[in-house]
Amino acid sequence: MAPTVLATRALNRALLARQLLLRRAELPVLDAVEHLVGLQAQSPPDPYYALAARLDGFAPDQLSGLLEAREAVRIPVMRSTIHLVSARDALVLRPLTQPVLDRSFRGNHGKRLPGVDLTDLAARARTLVAERPYTFHELGHVLAEHWPDHAPQDLAMAARTLLPLVQVTPRGLWGRSGPVAHTTTEVWLGRDPDPAPGLDTLLLRYLAAFGPASVKDIQTWSGLTRLREPADRLRPRLRVFRDEQGVELLDHPDAPLPDPETPAPVRFLPEFDNIALSHADRARIATPENLRRVWRVNRAHRAFLLDGFIAGIWRVERAGGVATMTVEPFAPMRRGDRPALEEEAGNVLALAAPGEGHEVRISEG
Repeated sequence: MAPTVLATRALNRALLARQLLLRRAELPVLDAVEHLVGLQAQSPPDPYYALAARLDGFAPDQLSGLLEAREAVRIPVMRSTIHLVSARDALVLRPLTQPVLDRSFRGNHGKRLPGVDLTDLAARARTLVAERPYTFHELGHVLAEHWPDHAPQDLAMAARTLLPLVQVTPRGLWGRSGPVAHTTTEVWLGRDPDPAPGLDTLLLRYLAAFGPASVKDIQTWSGLTRLREPADRLRPRLRVFRDEQGVELLDHPDAPLPDPETPAPVRFLPEFDNIALSHADRARIATPENLRRVWRVNRAHRAFLLDGFIAGIWRVERAGGVATMTVEPFAPMRRGDRPALEEEAGNVLALAAPGEGHEVRISEG
């Protein structure tokens, strides 16, 4: 029997349900972070906005408290980018994504370090960050005392690749600031990464949070390559579908597949949200044109969802004790969409600027 074909709208609703964006979930924050397999976190506020869109009653101090208690950390994992993950996941995801960090390093900074003994560099860097957290600027300059012919930035990025470095607080805490300083998981969490993490489990968790998905989608999300063989190994445990272009989609056997006509609420997302970064084919969340309007070089605008798809961008500006949210739809909205957009914008302003005056401005699409 041929696999069932899932249209774009069906894939959209499946993704929203698994990403907790069809309705806010009543989950402990740490459970949500683990269900989502971490949150993209280059920009410190991003995980807070991401969770506010997904969790009922979310308050920023809940996540800050997890970071301060070292139950959650900021660490480079999938795609070699900073994610906020649980401490448990940091110890699993960091070794699984080591090939991604290695490849990124070899293609960039590693080219400029001929003759450097990387084993020696890792040992020296490990000793330094065990004494106190170092910024990459500081670490690179101390390492350059031993390798003076090489740029400090390249030496620091070698340490980032070779060691399981986490960003220490107060970096990443809501409403606070701090240097981007690092130490190892051994120092910060009291444990080193899992020496033999299970790739099969990671693939199943991805499908539970982002599926149905192709092997290429999984590789885009993780940064890993050559995942066809492990995916095939899991195949007897999975559901199999196809999209409208005939691409095979694998799926977790127990993950939800809502009716494609399920209503989807307005949601405001951060600059970098994994919902828009975790598939090779992103048609399930935005048109190619709208995706181009969200991205600006290597940065992104904050986007909002309307009827489940990226439909515009937003920003908050403060002046004179008033926080103003400007919402810019990419196309004219239906009249009935405006009240929900204004209501959700007010919720975001209450999170972003408590104690200030609030104003919402919606431009014409």
